Amino acid sequence: MATRARVKEYMTREVATVSADDTVQEVARRIAESEGHNGFPVTDGRRVKGFISARDLLLADKDALLFTVMNENLVVAHPEMDVIDAARVILRSGIQKLPVVDDAGNLVGIISNTDVVRSQIERATPEKVGDLMETLQQIHDVTVTQERRTVRLDDLVPTQNRVYADELEGRSYELENGLAEPLVIIANATGRTERLLLTDGHHRALAADRLGIEEMDAYVIVVKAAGPVELGMERTAENEGLQSIDDVEVVDYARHPLIETTKRLQ
Repeated sequence: MATRARVKEYMTREVATVSADDTVQEVARRIAESEGHNGFPVTDGRRVKGFISARDLLLADKDALLFTVMNENLVVAHPEMDVIDAARVILRSGIQKLPVVDDAGNLVGIISNTDVVRSQIERATPEKVGDLMETLQQIHDVTVTQERRTVRLDDLVPTQNRVYADELEGRSYELENGLAEPLVIIANATGRTERLLLTDGHHRALAADRLGIEEMDAYVIVVKAAGPVELGMERTAENEGLQSIDDVEVVDYARHPLIETTKRLQ
């Protein structure tokens, strides 16, 4: 039985904080100059005293000290807390980030709504991998193992000849915000060479390539057999003339089929 994801597995451990004696102007400047911060825990040493958000600063005097405007009714999470429970707290409280404190009340991390989404994505992907491994074993009578690797996009052989431009936009957003799930790759060894067949994640791979990303995280299913194994998807790639992700067509004159179907239902 799969274990439940805990906050400590997905929280950010290096947390930017501010002091209760900082001014509104100082913190507003930090938020404006930061990437992705819309608020900070307010701490005294390691102890959390409150939280200050961009909204709290909007109507405050620029010279006011944070302890006069910060939110002291703080909602926090514990490292051993179930991620789903943390998600419920985030949803019900309307906040985007939960400071994570230990039993002594010391700040040990922070978990955001983005981290919660990522936790569910990453735990869903292994189910796809398990189903694919089972299928390969049944159809080709081979032994397969699973590895987690960082793969170079230039080394991948696509097994899908087209992707949709509108879907690429969504995948780009996910990549930029750390929400993209890992690719799923089949590593089929023929002699001394190993072909990395991109099985799941063509939109993610092309979106990453457009963003200048050269490597991505992947679940790699390694096919082990006494001799060469010809996979159906490998034959498809050869028939379509697919040798690299550069050979995948980006369709910008039609919407993704799922979006088109949903649109017709409206």
